[in-house]
Amino acid sequence: MTRANSRKIMRGIALALAALLLPACAGLPTSGDVSAGLRLGESSQGVDILPVASGPIKGAGPEEIVEGFLEAGITTSDNWATAREFLAPALQRTWRPAAGVSIDVGPETRTITSTVPADQVDEADSAEVQVLLDLLASVDEPGAYSEALGASNVPFTLKRMDDGEWRITEALDGIVIDEPRFSKVFEGYPLQYFDINWSRLVPDMRWFPRRQSPATTVTQALIGGAPSDWLDPAVQNAFPADVQLAQDAVPIVGQVAEVALTRPALGLDQTTLSRMRTQLQATLRAAGVAVTQVRFNVDGRTLDAGVVDVVEPSSEIGTLVLQNGAFGRIVGDEISPIEGISADITAISEPVVSIDVAADDSRAALQLSDQHVYLVGDGSPVELDARDGLIEPSLDPYGYTWSVPEQAPTALQAWGSDVVEHPVANAWPTASAISDLRVSADGARVAAVITVGKQVWVVVAGVVRDSSGVPIELGDVKQLIQLTEPAIALVWLGTDRLGVLVDPSSPRLITQMVGGPGTAEAAPSEAVSAAGARTAVGVRILGANGELFAHAGSAWRVVASDVSVLATRVGE
Repeated sequence: MTRANSRKIMRGIALALAALLLPACAGLPTSGDVSAGLRLGESSQGVDILPVASGPIKGAGPEEIVEGFLEAGITTSDNWATAREFLAPALQRTWRPAAGVSIDVGPETRTITSTVPADQVDEADSAEVQVLLDLLASVDEPGAYSEALGASNVPFTLKRMDDGEWRITEALDGIVIDEPRFSKVFEGYPLQYFDINWSRLVPDMRWFPRRQSPATTVTQALIGGAPSDWLDPAVQNAFPADVQLAQDAVPIVGQVAEVALTRPALGLDQTTLSRMRTQLQATLRAAGVAVTQVRFNVDGRTLDAGVVDVVEPSSEIGTLVLQNGAFGRIVGDEISPIEGISADITAISEPVVSIDVAADDSRAALQLSDQHVYLVGDGSPVELDARDGLIEPSLDPYGYTWSVPEQAPTALQAWGSDVVEHPVANAWPTASAISDLRVSADGARVAAVITVGKQVWVVVAGVVRDSSGVPIELGDVKQLIQLTEPAIALVWLGTDRLGVLVDPSSPRLITQMVGGPGTAEAAPSEAVSAAGARTAVGVRILGANGELFAHAGSAWRVVASDVSVLATRVGE
């Protein structure tokens, strides 16, 4: 029998065993933590139906043991107990599966080689096995997701145990999961941090196994952890470093999260406690945990913690367009003007290229056909930036208009309404060109499409501001996705996703999570621009002939015509 046939037979046996095990796992649980049910309209996303792997098969050789061990990464129960069965006893005690996740294309692309040929396995007592992965992404120990394209070699050392079975004696910490099953095993949770001025909350996406309790998991990550490196300069954690969880569980009692803290919390002032409660409540709700409040206690004594006010993203809805000489929100066939800026915009005789409207509708940043950047609001347009080759500007929630030349990414400037420019330092220092930029609704992040060498990337960076909100510099760049086609438009879709319109010849809309995987769909032909929304479903796309498209299920439908400019709003 060939090694390939032997492997196929063993895989078949493993699948059969898994099928037998699955019904036992699908029944009602009789033990474990009590957790809140799903909120109205939520999907379980397969939380209760998780992939199941089998343990080692008797008589399996070194390569089959390694294959089984990699496959067992999908079964997270009891701290990856199934995967530990493939390890020698000493390694079972020291192996750290939660150290990270390598996400590859799939088992069919893995190349496994051994120092022991198949016909010599019976005579050998030790073996070295190498697994070559076609890597797509990775998740580090704190749960941060990063794209990681390329080949990765993973080594294993195996020995024959006293009972004659092969077991792994040396292996790297962490697990391997194929991309199709990653989202079935892990869930993304947006931890919430404060911006520099304690006025807005900023999401930081983390990935943890679905079988863990979300309330306990995200609370531990928030209180005992830190923001992602790229975001850290732009945000703050209300929880002091010396305050930790006093228990390894966060029970939810009557929709109240009971959070036991260590004794240093007794000395905290009311403002700090209120910020802590506000931050944790927002994190739990963003993670889908049904809580009405968080209650802190130390040694059973309840701490008096209020909540602080935070600036919420704009609740304004509706699509903003310039159509047949009128500007405003389009509702059916009618244009509802915006007081203070619509008249200013329609009075401009020069063709308008782009319009970005402030969250409170008080002003708008424009680019005209001369490529210069202007500001309008209660008066004639004021020219802000007249440099050559400017890309479309982006307003931020503090009222600053961001502007940069396409061929000079490091020359980024933010203009106040007083027509004073503020250079923004450390702006994409390795980039040779930039085609799009959008500041997020919280003002703590900026997304961009930049060219580095011959590669085009969608990236994000933290925005460092002074106490008055003036942007001073950008943090380190985090690469999200490499583009293989030219970008047409970049927009925010809610707080933690971007929409990237690409490929003028055959347009596609990429929905890319900031700190997670993305998806792609066909976009209307001849798409020339896009406007974001609070969800991907709300995105609008403008065609070259002035047709405005919106989602209709999985397709696109025309909702308006004769549109010359599809405007955006701060953070969208």
